[in-house]
Amino acid sequence: MKLPRFVALALVLLAFAPQPGRAAPLRAVLEAEVATLDPHGTSAYITRAFGYMVYDTLFGLAANGEVRPQMVQDTVISDDRMTYTFTLRPGLTWHDGTPVTAADCVASLRRWMPRAGMGRLLAAATDTLEATDARSFVLKLKQPFGLVLEALGRPNTPVPFMMPERIARAAGDGRVTEIVGSGPFVFRADRYRPGDRIVLDRNPRYVPRDEPADFLAGGKRVNIEGLELIVMPDGATSAAALQAGEIDYIQSPSFDMIQVLERNRRITVNGPGGMNAYQGYYRLNHAAPPFNDPEIRRVLWRLFDQSTVLTALGLPERLVQPGCVSWFMCGTPLENTEGAGIAANPSVAAAREALRRTRYNNEPIVILQATDLEALRVSSAVAADLMRQAGFNVDLQAMDWGTLLNRRGRREGWHLFGVTASGFDLAAPPTHFYLSGNCVDYAGWSCDQRMVPLFAAFPRAQTDAERQDLARQISAIAFENTPALMWGQFVAPAAWRNNIRNLIPSSIPLFWGVEKQ
Repeated sequence: MKLPRFVALALVLLAFAPQPGRAAPLRAVLEAEVATLDPHGTSAYITRAFGYMVYDTLFGLAANGEVRPQMVQDTVISDDRMTYTFTLRPGLTWHDGTPVTAADCVASLRRWMPRAGMGRLLAAATDTLEATDARSFVLKLKQPFGLVLEALGRPNTPVPFMMPERIARAAGDGRVTEIVGSGPFVFRADRYRPGDRIVLDRNPRYVPRDEPADFLAGGKRVNIEGLELIVMPDGATSAAALQAGEIDYIQSPSFDMIQVLERNRRITVNGPGGMNAYQGYYRLNHAAPPFNDPEIRRVLWRLFDQSTVLTALGLPERLVQPGCVSWFMCGTPLENTEGAGIAANPSVAAAREALRRTRYNNEPIVILQATDLEALRVSSAVAADLMRQAGFNVDLQAMDWGTLLNRRGRREGWHLFGVTASGFDLAAPPTHFYLSGNCVDYAGWSCDQRMVPLFAAFPRAQTDAERQDLARQISAIAFENTPALMWGQFVAPAAWRNNIRNLIPSSIPLFWGVEKQ
């Protein structure tokens, strides 16, 4: 039975009563529960957010788009750019007190490579990757790859977070069971309560870089003693808790609560655009009939009108960019609409007629709906409604995001789900989830062999014109093959109390440099 909201809020207040002898932590409600703690184990953004708190990276992305050294002190690149020698900063330690070594980093990279789009491309271009001493390792290429530092330093999920060699090896192809990083916060396994909260302490051993913090690069100095990631899926309850001062930050407030929070002078509501904006997608499962039939998949281009989904979300007009039919996020250098004619003038009538001409035989279409993420809940509900109007037999199945992540890993039992991704992943072919997952074991199992050489060529491209041409070719094939469909581009603002200072403007919740007054 669902509790009345005032009762739910009273329980929240009781749960957040201060503990004697411990400074009040910063309490944050993220977009969903961190269902997977393994930083290489999923492409879910919530795991990436957790990863940046607990783990560290060899390189980091600055706000201006430059990839800068993070755990690495020196990088030597051979004249032919085929050999990269990396030396780690001195004094790096894991949370268990052991030193970070080059062997740890090599093991982490080898575990990450097959799990990430950019990692797979880098692995295909790699000849050897070996530690040469305690702090140095060498990457030798067998073919040119112009995106080595970008692969190691950009926040494309799964991110190449570093972990101890013993943990990476013990996990093998499974999930890590021990959460030990070298990042600015320490995971408290003894206080972890799945479904309720994750407790993180400031890492007293962390040695930040000398320079100021700059987005994901620079000196990650932690000014708070602790951080609690609270699971609070009801948007009205979390908004009330924020206004009452019982939590400090909401990564993704309910869209219908944005104007309420904006009227509160003790609260700031803001979210950056550009690469931090989101694009919504419907991911299709090519392994599950009838979506193994490309003609049936292509019917959906005639059905989904972006304005329908964006209007249903109820976001203020200033936060949406309707009509973006580019696979590579609108406003980024590779934006193009090659092949997008199939998505012109969508309507239920056009989709119904197109479906009638296919071999569709009223098979049930299972749509997975994540109810704890507003954009995904609404977009999936809109998809179900429109598809029923077009003549599909739809089974809409509601669940939390963590359950959906597990369900999508199976080839059977689902056909479509709504999802969002940011410009960090959607701006280029190697990092675009629903394109770079082509012909590999990735949820959705889309495969078009025409794309394979285009993806291989992208890291070797020498000019912007070459990259733009490859992006256009990939776009045209993707509209034909339909691994996914975009349903709209928008900005999702965060909300926080004004006693929280120095938050980094980002769609990724970052808490180094933050002060709580």
